[in-house]
Amino acid sequence: MVDYVDLDYEPSKKDLIAMYYVEKSPECKDMEHACMEIAKESSIGTWTKILTMSEEIAQSLKPAAFHIDEENNIIKIAYTEELFEANNMSQILSAIAGNIYGMKKLKYLRLLDVSFPENIVKSYKGPKFGIEGIRKLTGIENRPLLGTIVKPKVGLNESEHAEVCAQAWRGGLDIVKDDENLTSMKFNQFDKRIKTTLEKRDQIEEETGDKKIYMPNITAQVSTMKERADHVINHGGEYVMIDIVTVGFSALMEMRDYLDSKNVVIHAHRAMHAAFTRIKQHGLTMLALAKISRLIGVDQLHTGTVIGKMEGEKQEVLDINKTITQSNISGNDTSLLDQNWYDIKPVLPVASGGLSPLDIPELIQILGKDMVFQFGGGCHGHPSGTEAGAKAIIQALDASLNGISLRKYSKTHKELKQALEKWEEQCY
Repeated sequence: MVDYVDLDYEPSKKDLIAMYYVEKSPECKDMEHACMEIAKESSIGTWTKILTMSEEIAQSLKPAAFHIDEENNIIKIAYTEELFEANNMSQILSAIAGNIYGMKKLKYLRLLDVSFPENIVKSYKGPKFGIEGIRKLTGIENRPLLGTIVKPKVGLNESEHAEVCAQAWRGGLDIVKDDENLTSMKFNQFDKRIKTTLEKRDQIEEETGDKKIYMPNITAQVSTMKERADHVINHGGEYVMIDIVTVGFSALMEMRDYLDSKNVVIHAHRAMHAAFTRIKQHGLTMLALAKISRLIGVDQLHTGTVIGKMEGEKQEVLDINKTITQSNISGNDTSLLDQNWYDIKPVLPVASGGLSPLDIPELIQILGKDMVFQFGGGCHGHPSGTEAGAKAIIQALDASLNGISLRKYSKTHKELKQALEKWEEQCY
């Protein structure tokens, strides 16, 4: 019988390391037994002794469960890179996050983190633009990018949608994006929306002299996404948005390859992630999903707000942002694994979900300035409408960057004053 537990094993630079949270079922005798089951099922083993398992295969390809923390239910398993097709994220996840979730001997299993070896990291393109490229494209330095999402999510026709965008841009916001479930609808056709909205963008750029960004949602089957991306680019668009979980990792990889020569930024929406990231005992973490997304090559990624309407604890969001923005990660036993990103560019984190202008001081304090802050209802819900909502957001940022309280700044800025009157009771 192959032994998959080796607490004396020292991982090599060629190993992929997976860190799991594990709760065993009653029929599993102990954590070591659980480690054995996970390691063998995710690699070369099966439920019984087999004659086709040679000693050569066993010794060269078997993983090693080298860390067992029974107090915190955390284990680490080292897999040789030979077990993986490097530039095939679907295959990698079919191993380390595949059949193991369905095993009777495990009650709960959660992939907490994964550390990729050099050979795997270097097989991916990573972001084409990343933080530095986005800063250069937008011309915005030393502050967060500010944006909104057109509301209602669906229901507006193409002209109405474009007009909401124009109001937000005119009010001073840098970015307007589609929502995650707006693609091409009977009442709002994709091709017409792109043409109409980008015409409005050009008009507002001429009016204001400022760079404005539109992020259209191209999510669909791969062939359609390619057509939609080309349509955006042909009309002067510089961004596309993809719902990266619902389209799947292989589709995202193909789109990253397709867009490589087209000079367009990929904004990654994480819709559906909480279906498997939210339960803390099972599934996988947003951290793991974020690392995968950075490898494949998105430029911007929703990572959490800490505050607002979406789930996500402070340390969790900070860890995610750290691992997608830094070049080298030094981990520890409880949250992060070491990761060398080599030449993979950093990803710009996005905070979005239930935010208002009143949240900006705290957002900057917690998350910093290398961020995109997006306000949906917190822009369009302003008592005087979208343009005033955008102005209130800009005013809140100006106050925060200059160390002035929002209440004091609102005395000479009516849009911020109205925002305080509407949302202060809800936010504080």
